[in-house]
Amino acid sequence: MSRFLRFLPRNIPTVAPVPHRAVLSLGGSDVSEFLNGILASHVTEPKAPRYSVFLNAQGRVLYDVFLYTSSDSASKPIYLLDYDARSSDAPSLISLLKRYVLRSKVKIRDVSEEYDVWASWGSPAISELTRQWSWTHSGVIQPNWEGLEWPWGNTNESVWDRRAPGMGKRLLVKKGALPQETSDHERASSDVYTLHRIITGVPEGLEDIPAMQAFPIESNMDIMGGLDFRKGCYVGQELTVRTYHTGSVRKRILPVVIHKTGLLPNPIVTPSPEAPSYPSNLAISSTRIRSPDDTRSLPRPRGTGKLLTSSQGIGLALLRLEQVEAAEQGELSLGFNVEGGPSEGAWEIQHCWPDWWPRRSEVASSEH
Repeated sequence: MSRFLRFLPRNIPTVAPVPHRAVLSLGGSDVSEFLNGILASHVTEPKAPRYSVFLNAQGRVLYDVFLYTSSDSASKPIYLLDYDARSSDAPSLISLLKRYVLRSKVKIRDVSEEYDVWASWGSPAISELTRQWSWTHSGVIQPNWEGLEWPWGNTNESVWDRRAPGMGKRLLVKKGALPQETSDHERASSDVYTLHRIITGVPEGLEDIPAMQAFPIESNMDIMGGLDFRKGCYVGQELTVRTYHTGSVRKRILPVVIHKTGLLPNPIVTPSPEAPSYPSNLAISSTRIRSPDDTRSLPRPRGTGKLLTSSQGIGLALLRLEQVEAAEQGELSLGFNVEGGPSEGAWEIQHCWPDWWPRRSEVASSEH
């Protein structure tokens, strides 16, 4: 049933600040080579913006990041990088980068007091690319940008957000100033941005992609264009590429609707401001749906999922794909329990495949 749920997106031109992000400046003659050795996607000259991820040696996510091009006070080209700076199990990003500098000609400094991060979406002026997809037998899915202009844009301090259709553009703005988009866009809060990316099916930051715990493919970073499986050596490459070639993707992050047991949501889902708030990182369990005359001895469903970011009765959840399929066949229900607080009680979830999510019939196999 959940296969047929659809979210009603916010399609009016909107601009909003992105919460919890800090900004680093990286310059020097070796900066592109330096970043190329530690990011999970290609960083080459000439400098260009993009979305990517830092992994640890075990192939788990440390930070999901956006790279922007800019120039320093001497008009030399540099990179600016935005990331989630909330405390986590991972080392701080600036200390991690400095650990790798060694003798490279790279200068790193924190410029979070100089910039705010904003997002804009919903404008007809924002161009959307017609995506082509490559899908491996392991379940890895990649956007194929071959033959297209650089998808992430070429303007300083701005990135086309190609993680999913409808995400619009990401902007760095001088601290305390407003983006020029506020002249013809509705100015909204950071909560509206969070709701927009939930509806679009885009995980971001430590709440959705826990540092030192999350795997990049399970966190949809292949689909969102943050991984390159054909580049040379980088930190965390071995396990990531092994999954690409010989593994199997067993989990994905999907949008979900949260509702009381037995109260099924409407097929067209809209956010509910009256919905209670739910703690993040809640365990999602599965329950078999059986008719009274079904006396088969069946094993209990394996493992659990996790509720990640949620707002106004909808959220993102890390789910086991075998349980997603069983839920679509009416064999399982998925839900969680909350102890104490305004959301106390038993809740069910219904997952939703975003409209833009590639289907197997739409993609070409790409085994290399």
